[in-house]
This record gives sequence, structure tokens and C-alpha cells, in this order.
Amino acid sequence: MKNLKFDGRYKDMLLSGRKRATIRLGKKINLRPGDEVLIHSGGYVLGKGIIKRVETKKVSELTDEDASLDGFKNKSELLKALKEHYKHLTPETPATIIEFEITKLLDTPILSADFPYEGNNPIEIAEKALKYLDNLSFEEIALLNLFLKEGSLRKAAYKLGGLNKRYKIREVLRKAYEELKKKGLMEPKI
Repeated sequence: MKNLKFDGRYKDMLLSGRKRATIRLGKKINLRPGDEVLIHSGGYVLGKGIIKRVETKKVSELTDEDASLDGFKNKSELLKALKEHYKHLTPETPATIIEFEITKLLDTPILSADFPYEGNNPIEIAEKALKYLDNLSFEEIALLNLFLKEGSLRKAAYKLGGLNKRYKIREVLRKAYEELKKKGLMEPKI
């Protein structure tokens, strides 16, 4: 599932439904109408949404309607906010409007860092994987055991030689989670 991430200052606007679009500079946006996305704000997953429209125009062509969809009173207020996020804004800069609809809000937001596993706790995944999966390699078992012993990805990665080794543990956790889902032993929490 794709992600749509927002600064924490927009959380209340997202939750209230006042913010129904976002404007991102540039033309290369990997979202299309119909895509399902996770809505993040301030480091938390707030819920799920669906992309309704993706349109690119110049900053000078943005309208008060575009600003309203993005949760602002008018184009002037929108441009002020865009300048806070993008220092090199010009009237000719391409801006992509991504309109979305939030389809499901979580009762309790989940840390974005925990969401690769659809809201499930990585420690629970590791424990269940070691207990129920019989197709794990020796290396995968060792990585899961190290992760459980250390209690965090960061600490386990340091034991492996540095933070840049976190990907190894994450790969095993993702694989284990998918296998546990297939066996009906875990399911998404969103």
C-alpha cells in the first residue's frame, strides 16, 4: 500500500475532514486515482484513504478552490504555507494537486515506524514466526532471536555492525509477517 505523509501540524485538519487534498511541488508523483493509501501525520498512521484526483499545474495557476481543498482559507494562505515547505517556489514551479478521501480512521493512531506490519507489533511477529514457521533459514532464525534478545531494531542492528543493518531484520520481519498472514495467524489491524 502506498503512503501519503503530512507534517504533524495538519493532523487536526485531516481528522476533521477539512484537508481533502495536498499540493506537492513537481510532476513526478507515484499516485493515481483509485490508489489506496495510508494517511500519516506527525509520524503516526491516522487511517486509510483513496486517491480521487491527481492534477499538475503551475503554482501561478493554483486557485482559491485548490487552497480550500488543502484546508486553507484562500490561495494567499496556501502560498504562504507552501513557501514554508519549499524555499525555491516560483510562479512557474509545477505543483501537483493530490485530492483524496479518508475512508477509514483508526481509533488510536499507530506509529508510522510500526506500520510496515499493518499495525502489528514486530516483537509479536518475531515470537510467532519462531514458534509457528518451519521454513525460516538459519540466518533468519538468528536475526529474529537477536531482535527479541535486544528488544529493538536499533539495538539489534548495532550488534550486527551498525544502524545500516536494520534492513536485514526488517526484511525477515516482513517475510515472517506475510507468512503468518497466509497461515491465518495474524491479520492487519487496519
